[in-house]
Amino acid sequence: MKIPVGISSCLLGENVRFDGGHKLHSYIESTLGQYFEFQPFCPELAIGLGVPRKPIRLVRTAGDDSVRCVGVVEPERDFTAALTNIAHEQLPAQKGLCGYILKKGSPSCGMERVKVYSGKMPTTDGAGIFAATMMANLPHLPVEEEGRLGDSRLRENFIQRVYVTWRWRQMLAEGLSVAALVDFHARHKLIIMSRDQRAVRELGQLVAGTTKANVRDNAPVYHGNLMKTLKKVATVRNQVNVLQHIQGYLKKHLDKEDKAELVQCIDNYRLGMVPLIVPITLLNHHFRRNPDEYITRSWYMQPYPSELSLTNTI
Repeated sequence: MKIPVGISSCLLGENVRFDGGHKLHSYIESTLGQYFEFQPFCPELAIGLGVPRKPIRLVRTAGDDSVRCVGVVEPERDFTAALTNIAHEQLPAQKGLCGYILKKGSPSCGMERVKVYSGKMPTTDGAGIFAATMMANLPHLPVEEEGRLGDSRLRENFIQRVYVTWRWRQMLAEGLSVAALVDFHARHKLIIMSRDQRAVRELGQLVAGTTKANVRDNAPVYHGNLMKTLKKVATVRNQVNVLQHIQGYLKKHLDKEDKAELVQCIDNYRLGMVPLIVPITLLNHHFRRNPDEYITRSWYMQPYPSELSLTNTI
């Protein structure tokens, strides 16, 4: 089953840009397309702007400092309300998504750092009107721009969050219960630990205090705090702490040479000499020989398809 992910239509090669062109992104289409079921949408096309069309941009109103989306050639044409409304109309469909990839710099779809004009000198502190409304409506939806996917750590972080969201949706579909929430947290605990040591304790306390009577109240609180935590990009220091924590499950099974090799491998990662995949691969090798149920079920060891090679470059 592919994971439903929204995307700006132009990134899949659809000719919906203002100039009649597209911005096909080969990694998104060829690699992520093997695992994500993309649901393309172009808000500018949806509000009735043709192809090709006159360009639009964000401007800051001098009076109240508000940001509007207007025509470049015809600044009297204001598309702010139309783009806001179409985002609200899309909300029912967006609630079924596990992520969204937006077009960088777009006055409608840009996630951040979009140019906002005030006089002749633009600032880069804006967000596309459609994108900003969608993110306000769905604050826990994993969202990223195609340009930022070129950064290996941001790419891994986004895809990690998409898969966590997908597994959360699966858990809810199978039936929310205290046992299901406890299991979900246990299997994601090491991933959370790689983001924030304090958050894993707080989320654990929330789960420990969950009963049949309050599980439906606690679950959305847990999910909100989880997604907020996972937006943090994992640091090397936190990853090393997790790797060393996992290593502790093998202390009774490895001989002196294997222990030394594993310690050196983790330290090589800390020093930037090898990517994360190297110590994880070595740990998986040892756990195949010395199985541990908790580690085997942990999503940290294989959080997404290995073919994506996300830990090969971080």
